[in-house]
Amino acid sequence: ETRAWLDTRPAGRFQFTFTPKHGSWLNLIEGFFSKFARSVLRHIRVTSKYELKERIMAGIDDVNRHPVVHTWSYKLADAA
Repeated sequence: ETRAWLDTRPAGRFQFTFTPKHGSWLNLIEGFFSKFARSVLRHIRVTSKYELKERIMAGIDDVNRHPVVHTWSYKLADAA
């Protein structure tokens, strides 16, 4: 059903990429958003979407100043 709907959209606008819901990278993303919400967005009050966006971008800039390197333990050869 989703592919049929995508076929009705302009060519090249969407690309279907299968991502298993158990993908190990999802754990990283979920962890990032959880930590971000608890540290940057917790108990804030904003007066506009613009201010919210500015706070989110400032938080992302801060995270990027202190990167954490993740070494993947998953091997593609093990998927077969």
